Amino acid sequence: MKTECTPKQLKFDAVGRRKLVAAFDAEHISSDGGLALLHRTDGRFGLMRKFAACFRDLRAPELVQHTVEELVRQRVFGIACGYEDLVDHAALREDPLLAAVVGKANPAQKLASPSTLNRLELTPADATAAARYRKVVYDAQALEHFFVDAFLDAHPRPLREVVLDLDATDDPIHGTQEGRFFHGYYGNYCYLPLYIFAGDFLLAAKLRTSGIDAAAGAMEEVQRIVARIRERWPDTQLVLRADSGFARDDLMAWCEDTGVDFVFGLARNKRLEQMIAADLALVRAVSLEERDGAPTRAYRELRYQTHDSWTRERRVVAKAEWLGDKHNPRFVVTSFCEQTYPAQSLYEELYCARGDMENRIKEQQLGLFADRTSAHTLRANQLRLWFSSVAYVLLNLLRHFGLRGTELERAQAGTIRLRLLKVAALVRVSVRRVVLSLSAAAPVRDLFARIAEQLCTVPVPS
Repeated sequence: MKTECTPKQLKFDAVGRRKLVAAFDAEHISSDGGLALLHRTDGRFGLMRKFAACFRDLRAPELVQHTVEELVRQRVFGIACGYEDLVDHAALREDPLLAAVVGKANPAQKLASPSTLNRLELTPADATAAARYRKVVYDAQALEHFFVDAFLDAHPRPLREVVLDLDATDDPIHGTQEGRFFHGYYGNYCYLPLYIFAGDFLLAAKLRTSGIDAAAGAMEEVQRIVARIRERWPDTQLVLRADSGFARDDLMAWCEDTGVDFVFGLARNKRLEQMIAADLALVRAVSLEERDGAPTRAYRELRYQTHDSWTRERRVVAKAEWLGDKHNPRFVVTSFCEQTYPAQSLYEELYCARGDMENRIKEQQLGLFADRTSAHTLRANQLRLWFSSVAYVLLNLLRHFGLRGTELERAQAGTIRLRLLKVAALVRVSVRRVVLSLSAAAPVRDLFARIAEQLCTVPVPS
């Protein structure tokens, strides 16, 4: 017997002479009409099909009600639409539009329950067909390749240059999760995931414990990504860019030996500051005497090698800056020669552009719930991070190919969701069609149609 958890009718303040009442009784209305756009985006690139191929299904085929592809579609589409918790799917499993885009032959059929989706996350790596419940195992290596391949597949022709941005961020945890560690810099218990982006394309999201150096594991991730890119695009120039946490000799030496360029921040020290002492005094004098105390900067070329941690001397660009009340020296180390990138353009045009990556990380964590790592095991939390990452890849493809030339072409995930995905739709299912009736008064009516048409022009990768 169905339990009534809410009143049949909600009463609100009157509107004029009329009573205002409401009830959750419209069984064929979806609040996520924009799922149609996500479905078309996915169809152009086969994203969910390729993602599902990274799982090994050990269940008895004759007993399977929800295929792996349906499960991952339901989870990823749910995250994209703002449903970060598995418990949300207790109600979402009855949404006919979600069922249709997930791939159910009969959209009236219920989707997977929260417990079924939870078992997908909690399956251990050594699960076998003899296990009672958890029998869908993800292949970590295949998933890592999936993100790089999604980037490559999105470009029909090789790019001349690819800049790989590396960064680590904190992912606070609030329980006794595996790998729990207190990080002194961030001041809390957290994970320390490593992200690698190429522009706004996500190439890696590696969950790590925080009791490590920020650059731990970066070498292996970079080697894997570079090899994957060069396999498809052998003539593309590759550049690594990161803050001072990644200026490690082994990574820089590997880049120099393999023809990968780099520009990394370099933590300042007394030796470096002494090398530009005259420049610091000069910019202060110029600011006070000629510019009424306005910020002033100058750049200096240096050759620098640490006493014992670097194996060779390298080019360092120093920025000597006076902010009006204090000095602000900054340093970057690079493999680029001065003829290719003069000091000022290296710092201001190439290195400072890495700041956009921080917006991508915020988009992941704030807009797509990449910090919902509340499962107990590190393996399960890594899969949760990847679910959010796939949702980001899907929305980014929509942004690149569907929103190109529109007012939303640079919109973040949260804005795309609010403006385009959260569109109410009346869903009618017949034998041959799933018909969506969207509001004729929707402000995004024309934009929605334009995006749908632009997605049709995207060539389907072979």
